[in-house]
This record gives sequence, C-alpha cells and structure tokens, in this order.
Amino acid sequence: MAPASSPSAKGKRPHGPASPAKAAKRARVDSTGRSSSATTTPPPRSGRTSWSLRMSEAAQRTTNPIRAIVDNMKVAPNPDKPVISLALGDPTVFGNFNLHESCVDAVKKQLDSYKANGYPPATGMEVARDAVARKYSTPEAPLTSKDVILASGCSGALELVIGALANAGQTMLIPRPGFSVYATIADSKGIKYKYYDLDPSKNWEVDLDHLEAQIDDTTAFILVNNPSNPCGSVYSAAHLRSILDVAERHYLPVVADEIYADMVFSGQTFTAMAQLTSTVPVLAVGGLAKKWLVPGWRMGWILIHDRADAFKDVRVGLQKLSQVIIGSNSLIQAALPEILHNTPQSFYDETNAQLERHAKVAMELLGKVKGLNVVVPQGAIYCMLGIETDLFKDVKSDVEFTEKLMAEQSVMCLPGQCFKYPNYIRIVLCPAEDKLREACQRIAEFCDHHRK
Repeated sequence: MAPASSPSAKGKRPHGPASPAKAAKRARVDSTGRSSSATTTPPPRSGRTSWSLRMSEAAQRTTNPIRAIVDNMKVAPNPDKPVISLALGDPTVFGNFNLHESCVDAVKKQLDSYKANGYPPATGMEVARDAVARKYSTPEAPLTSKDVILASGCSGALELVIGALANAGQTMLIPRPGFSVYATIADSKGIKYKYYDLDPSKNWEVDLDHLEAQIDDTTAFILVNNPSNPCGSVYSAAHLRSILDVAERHYLPVVADEIYADMVFSGQTFTAMAQLTSTVPVLAVGGLAKKWLVPGWRMGWILIHDRADAFKDVRVGLQKLSQVIIGSNSLIQAALPEILHNTPQSFYDETNAQLERHAKVAMELLGKVKGLNVVVPQGAIYCMLGIETDLFKDVKSDVEFTEKLMAEQSVMCLPGQCFKYPNYIRIVLCPAEDKLREACQRIAEFCDHHRK
C-alpha cells in the first residue's frame, strides 16, 4: 500500500495513456511547432533560409557619377587654410544669394491660410499650373494649364519625362559634358544613353555631326540643356534651330532642360527651344530652384509643347507617372502664382549681375594662368577650366588636380570626369566675391607650384 503522503493517497490518478481527445489536442498544438521539440517546422514559403537581403536590380543600376568619384577621393584639406568649396551647385549655401521677400510673403500667406495643407492633384493644382502656363506661354509656343505638369523639383520633372518617353533598352541622347543626373535616372530605369559632344572652342555648342551620328532605331529622344550645367554656355537661336533640324529629320522629340532659363550675362539672350519650331514636339522642364534661389523648395514643372497631337499618348503617360508621388509640395504650389508673377524684374537682374561680376573675377584671376584654358561663361552659375596636363610636372589628370588642390590649398572643385569630360574642372560662381577671389588666387598659386 502506498504511503499516505503519496499522490495516489491524495486522490490523484497515476499517469496513464492519454484519452483520444487529449491526444488530438496535443497533435494540434504540436503542429504549430510550439510544444514539441520533435515536430518538424515546415520550410518558409518565401524560399529564404536567412535574413541575408540584397538591394533590387534597379537600385544596383543606380549611381551618381559625382558621388562615385568624389566619395573615392578621400583627401583631407590643408589644416592651415579654411576650406572654400567651388563644387556645390546650390546658390543658397554661401549666404550672398537670397530669395526675394515677396516670395517669403507668398508662402507665409498660404501657410497662415490653412488651405494648402492637403494633397494636391497628382499633376498639380489648377491655379498653380495656370500660373506656370501664363508665365511661359508665347505666341510661338502657347500654353494652357492642361499643358503643365508640376513635379518635385526639376530633377523630378526630368524623371517623369524620361520615364514617359523611353522604354528599358531604348536610348536617349545626352550632352557631354553634361549634368550627371540624366544618366542616373536612365540607369535606374534600364534606359540606355549615348553622349553627343559639345565643342569648347565654340563656347560649348553642340557638335551637330556627332549628334546626328549617334541616332539609330533605338533612339527615343534628344536632350538639350540650355543654359548649361556644367559649361555655363548659352545657345543662340540659330544654333538651337540647327539642333531642331536634326530632330526633325529623324522624327525625334526634344527634351529641353531649361532650369537656368533667363540666367544669362550681358550680350546673351535666352531663347526657349519650343519657340523655334512648329513641327518638333518639345517637353521643356524647369523650376524655381535656380532663378528664384530656392532649390530646397522642390518645385519643378514640365511644359508640354505638342505638335499635331504627337504627345497625345505621352501626355497620358506623364499623368499616370505623376500619380506615383501623389503630387508635389502643396504649400509652394499654392504660393506659385504670386512667386511667378509678383517677383520684381530687378531681383532677377541683380542675381544675373552678381553672377556676371563673379564670372569676370574668375576670368581676371584664372584666364592668364599658364596651364589652364578658361572657357568664358555666358550664363548659369558655372565655369569650366581646361587643364593642360602636359604643362604640369606631377598632375596627370583632372581627378589628381582636384585632389592635390584640396590637399594643398583647401579649395574643392569637381573634376570633369564627373561630367564625362576629363582634363577639365568645374567651378561654381556663387560664393561671395571675396571668397571666390581668394579661391581663384589659390588655384593660380597651385598651378604655379606644380607647373614644369
């Protein structure tokens, strides 16, 4: 007999075979993998066996040549000299270029109204698109609000346009030297590109024969940047017509990157490309960033200059692609009519005058430096300097020039390879005049030290 203290003595039954109901319940619990170490966990339906994740093919394809080159330079500046950067194409960072007070008031007004806080239409508010149309419509190239699509900055407008005009595997023609983001956008979408050359001996005009030689049955469009980044060139109406003649012969639309529209120096005139043709369809892109000195506001636009309904289908495509970001900045859209139409002409004139003064400083200090070939800028905010490497004892490339310039003189420039144009460097004309003058003097001193 069991002792009185044993479990059976307290009325508890000894363990025995489980009842069918309990066995079934245990089986159900086991199937979840939570109760029985003997249960086998089914393989993941995803086919993955670890948390090793890779970026998408689109992300792998996407690269910015400027970042790829600059990030690999890894050169420390001279600690005895303050850094002066002539690299960044942002006119606001130096403090001497500021937006007009009327633009501030326009945004404050909309902010205080509490009426511009919601989602705008994907292609932009009617009142904002109408303001852009009225600003840029001409008798030769009329526009209505239906011909305007707003985007998140001019780069956002370029992404929409490139995506609407070309399929993966097709080719776009872009300038060399040229803005690196053209290729970045194309790479992300699997779109190919060919470069057409610009001629520094002709103030960076397009080499028309080279342009035409790039055209084949994969070509989707020709992209033209005027005024130019990185060249600071401004094309004449006659030269733009010559480019349009090439496009017309081959039935190719033109994408006109006109973000620096009207930013020209004395003796130069900006001509919108669409004004010069009644046959070639043109998608022009622009924005507030540079002319209004507010790149961070991210407000760009597309102007659809259709010819004989050639863009009928593309227009729908642009509207569809606009839905991806559900519209651009609503606050700035609401303020756009006042920004575009109330900013006084004197503001634009003073911006151009200051940039032209800075261009003259660069020419004065660098134009006679042996080993440098300065292509006189005509507008925008940039200047390209050619480097005669054979005249230097220990500088063999534009990248080496910029690395050593930073290490010795603490002046940062971008090598021409960022724009697919080796043995040139690009400088920005936006710093305050005293800073620009000092930077140019340091560049001249650097050249004197390294010349043979």
